[in-house]
Amino acid sequence: MFIYPVDEEISLKLVTERDAEEVFQMIDSSRTYFREWLGWLDYSTKVQDTVDNIKGNLLKFVAQEGLDTAIVFNGKIVGKIGFNKINKANKTAYIGYMLDEAFQGKGIMTRATKAMVNIAFEEYGLNKVEIHAAEGNTKSRSIPVRLGFKEEGTIRSAEWLYSQYVDHVVYGMLKEEWK
Repeated sequence: MFIYPVDEEISLKLVTERDAEEVFQMIDSSRTYFREWLGWLDYSTKVQDTVDNIKGNLLKFVAQEGLDTAIVFNGKIVGKIGFNKINKANKTAYIGYMLDEAFQGKGIMTRATKAMVNIAFEEYGLNKVEIHAAEGNTKSRSIPVRLGFKEEGTIRSAEWLYSQYVDHVVYGMLKEEWK
């Protein structure tokens, strides 16, 4: 089992089927909040949907094409963070994250993201980490900025989100730049 201690309050753990109920409840408790930026949410309406997602993510983990972790804060799953995609040929990972609305403003996501970047460079031997965030999602965009990522550009009409396309701002961090 993959468990990565971040600090006294936070650890990251590989999400398994045993976590499905708690992960689903975390998502469901902030469903209205998450829905603004997560288009897949309408397709995840029951615990079985979460189980199916976990199974797919575990297959990606075994193939070294992804890593889906739960953010555990003082023993409770309060969010998720992971490598949505690992490009082995180019030694690049793309980080995605979500945090229960009730646990925001405590620095949890910044600490978890910093840990994921460390994992990317130290454990996986990657050269670059990217974070793509919807242009209007200022909370999500503040994380890479706070950690010193470089804004690399904008992907126009990157995602269909309910009734419109949204642009994504791309942030990147190279191994040689990471402190």
